[in-house]
Amino acid sequence: MLKGFKDFLMRGNIVDLAVAVVMGTAFVAVVTAFTDGIITPLLAVFGGTNQLGLGFQLIADKPATFIAIGPIITAGIDFLIIAALLYFILVVPAKKAKKMMGVEDDDALSDNELLHQIRDLLAERTSDPQR
Repeated sequence: MLKGFKDFLMRGNIVDLAVAVVMGTAFVAVVTAFTDGIITPLLAVFGGTNQLGLGFQLIADKPATFIAIGPIITAGIDFLIIAALLYFILVVPAKKAKKMMGVEDDDALSDNELLHQIRDLLAERTSDPQR
């Protein structure tokens, strides 16, 4: 039972996923600090004299009706930076390492190619009477 659990934990996909989660969490903290410290003040420049930041007010003299566009832009920039960092720091090196080790990529065949192979195998199996 313990051996099966150890094999499950040591599977490449589980370890890769755990590393990605930890790295992603660290990147989120760094990128959020960057966008809060640099991007948000830059977006506030475009907000004019409005204390609430970049956006617009639906009803005058009611701050609760302010639609803030700045945080949406900041969240989008956060997402793009985090996605780029994770891709270039985790995905690209992992692909290069797999290629160097000679591990074949499962995504090499398209859906149509896989279906053609299945069709050919089924046709071969039905034409062979000994199977």
